[in-house]
Amino acid sequence: MPPVDLERALRTACAAADRAREETLPRFRAVAVETKGDGSPVTEADRAAERAIRAVLGEAFPDFGIVGEEYGEEGPADAPRWLVDPIDGTIAFSRGIPLFTTLIALVEDGVPVLGLIDCPTLGERYTGFRGGGCHRNGERVRVSSRRDFEGALVSHGDLFCFDLFGARAVYERMCREIPLLRGYTDAFGHAQVLSGAVDAMVDLMLNPWDAAPAELLVSEAGGRCVRLPEKRGKLGLVFGAPALVERLVDFFEG
Repeated sequence: MPPVDLERALRTACAAADRAREETLPRFRAVAVETKGDGSPVTEADRAAERAIRAVLGEAFPDFGIVGEEYGEEGPADAPRWLVDPIDGTIAFSRGIPLFTTLIALVEDGVPVLGLIDCPTLGERYTGFRGGGCHRNGERVRVSSRRDFEGALVSHGDLFCFDLFGARAVYERMCREIPLLRGYTDAFGHAQVLSGAVDAMVDLMLNPWDAAPAELLVSEAGGRCVRLPEKRGKLGLVFGAPALVERLVDFFEG
């Protein structure tokens, strides 16, 4: 297969995110919530947005695989693959909290080469591809350069995720040693790291479609992203300002 035209792929991902907005925004605060078999919430907006995204991506790149949260895997496993989460933060979406996002990534040989985090209610979109930098609505952004926890704003996912990941002691140490620790969770938190608004983040119990956009975009924004050893088949990421990431990773190894 010839090299992927990443600029064309990004234009396609943006078109898919535009279509997803058309499905999610009219249903925001106006859709029923269901419960999936694993206990997590889902709505018709999740399903409709993923169908729209798949249609756009599949038409433009018919030889690529697609893996999505709601409709699983299709297409060849040995080709580049799109990873899709139509609504990351369905809990927020289902409660009328406007901090949900849409995630799209392209991976080659398991490595992310393109990432998109769309924040529909904020009108903000973070995009990037390998070697192209990270941009918010077309303007380049960079992660924080902070080196010390004093004055740093550090974010994290839900506490139960630390428990499932076997990292409750890490959370407790973060509470002791980081004065400004806040739960800007899900990919909304990821996006805030990209622009330096949040200095670093620890996010655990992630699926591949949750992690891939941040892995690519953090690197393109000049930051560091460390993938922790998997636990229970889930991923963990520590990312943001390189110096802070190094210290946070030590929390897991100490």
